[in-house]
Parts: sequence; C-alpha cells; structure tokens
Amino acid sequence: MSYKIVHYINQFFAGIGGEEKADVAPESRPGVVGPGMAFKAAFGQNAEIVGTVICGDGYFAENMEEATAQILKMISVFGADAVIAGPAFNAGRYGTACGTVAEAVQRELGIPAVTGMYAENPGVDMYRKSVYIVSTEDSARGIKTAVPAMAKLTLDILKNGTAGSPEEGGYIERGLRVNCFNDKIGAQRAVDMLIKKLKGEPFKTEYPMPDFDRVAPAQPITDMKNATIAVVTSGGIVPKGNPDRIEASSATKYGTYSIAGVQSAEEVAYATAHGGYDPTYANHDPNRVLPIDELREMERAGEFKKLYDYFFTTVGNGTPVAAAKKFGTEIGARLKKDGVDAVILTST
Repeated sequence: MSYKIVHYINQFFAGIGGEEKADVAPESRPGVVGPGMAFKAAFGQNAEIVGTVICGDGYFAENMEEATAQILKMISVFGADAVIAGPAFNAGRYGTACGTVAEAVQRELGIPAVTGMYAENPGVDMYRKSVYIVSTEDSARGIKTAVPAMAKLTLDILKNGTAGSPEEGGYIERGLRVNCFNDKIGAQRAVDMLIKKLKGEPFKTEYPMPDFDRVAPAQPITDMKNATIAVVTSGGIVPKGNPDRIEASSATKYGTYSIAGVQSAEEVAYATAHGGYDPTYANHDPNRVLPIDELREMERAGEFKKLYDYFFTTVGNGTPVAAAKKFGTEIGARLKKDGVDAVILTST
C-alpha cells in the first residue's frame, strides 16, 4: 500500500528566499518541493508526497492562529494519510511552526504527524508531549540522517498504529509514562543499579534527569558608588521601527543601541518587538521594561557612578538556548572590555 503524505516547509527550504522572504503567506503546491525529494527517496514505494504546504516563518509567528487555519485547510484538500513537517533543525520559529502545524493536524484532521528538530529548538519543549519529534543535528547538514529517521517513524505509525518506545521509534522522549512489566521489582532493579554505580560499571537509569548548566555567581560589587552599570533586556525594547528587525519570537539576533544622554525611554522613541506578551503597557511606557528613567535618577543621586552608554536587547520568546548563550557571550565580552562592573537584566 502506498500512503499519501503532505509535507510542510518554510520559505527557505521552498527556495523562495531567506529572512527577507519570511513574511510569505501560506501557499500550496502539488507534489514534491525542496527537501521533499529526499523524503521521496526515503519513502520509496511505501508512500508518496502528494502535496507541499509552505509558509514564511515570520508570517507564521505573527499570525499563528490565522496561519494554522489556512495551512490545515490546504492540507485537508490533499486527503493525506499523514503529514511530515520540516525538519526544522535548530531554527526556532520554524520549529515552533512545525510543532504547531503537527499538533493541529493530529487534533483537527485526525491523522498522524511527524517532525524533526534539534534538541535545543524551543519547539521541542513546546510540543514534545503532543507530537512525535525526531532528534536532528543543529543545522541542515544533518538532513541525511534526519529524513530517513522521520520517514521510518511515519511509516511505522501508519503501518502499526504506534511509534513504539522512543528507543524503538527514534523520537525524542515525550515524558509520558507507560505501564510495562519486568521480571524484577523496582527495589531489586534499584539495588542492581546502585551496585553497578559503586563498581564503576555502566548502567542505565529508568528515570533520567534533565541536565542543567550551573553557573557560579559573580562576586558582589564592593564599591557601588564607583561602579558602571549596564542594562540588558530580553523584553524586546527597541528604537521605534525596530531598525535591526529583531524577530518577535525565536530571535536570531540582538540589538545594541546608544542611550548616551537619554534620560527616559519615551513612547515616541521606543517600543517592544516582543511577540510573547501584550505590548500595550510596554509601548505606552517603555521604561517599564527598560528602566532608563529610574537608573538615571539613581545615577544622579550617586548610588552608582555611571550608566553605561549602550543597552542590549533581544526577544526571549522561544529563543533557542544555543542562541541565547551566543548573545550572552558576545554581550558579556564587550561589557567586560568596556569596564562595566554589573548588569541589570530585565525581562517581561
């Protein structure tokens, strides 16, 4: 039996363009487009990609409900047995779109959907419980392994009605508990693991814990009155017009803007680019997120020596951890070079 598959991709993989074309509205094309050729080879005679639906990452992020409805309508026309989305690798907005589309397909159309993402893509945490997500490399160089894994998982679900365990199906753990039977009770298995650990032998835990970074806190400032203080925000406050086009979600960049001589973040000059909260209050008074007014008062009062002449800003909404680390490393290096003593981090 040959199954009918619909493929969802973004503007980049459709060959339309990069960030300058991220505002492309949803469109539908018959047959295979872009990476669909690799899926065609992976599916062989078992499945056929009957249609491809495309949407710009920026358009989807800014019109999520409307875009999802449009995309579902386009997918439904093809009468597909399943949908594959991506793979999105570590592209945050693309991953969010793939997860949203896949979840909506399962809920509204009642057919299975599979996507692929890098483990740190924000779409993983958002949709791992509801969508089967194949683990991929962080960039498109991993497409040679991502596509066969996604194709296999899709066919397994269509043929068997189940994906099996994460190890069997090759997808990221969903955090769901499933009853199973074992020859030994839990106490015996726990003792066996403990003995192996004490002997330095390999063992596999039945309840893996998340791996969190641990950062040692910096030493406190001992002479605050002679300190230079900087302000960095993930609340998305930017000069009016968003000159660097920082994305509303899943940011790929940050902005650096002068506040030399600026006494307050006034409504006429600043606004938020953030798409993850109601911008009304931040736009009415940007100081609520970027408190230049209060910091200037503290500076005049001598509570610290100087407010650094620049502020750094980005959007934390769905931004990948890897991107955030990169931003922080670059910003920190500049602040250290310029003799800044401490940073006030503001969010939403």
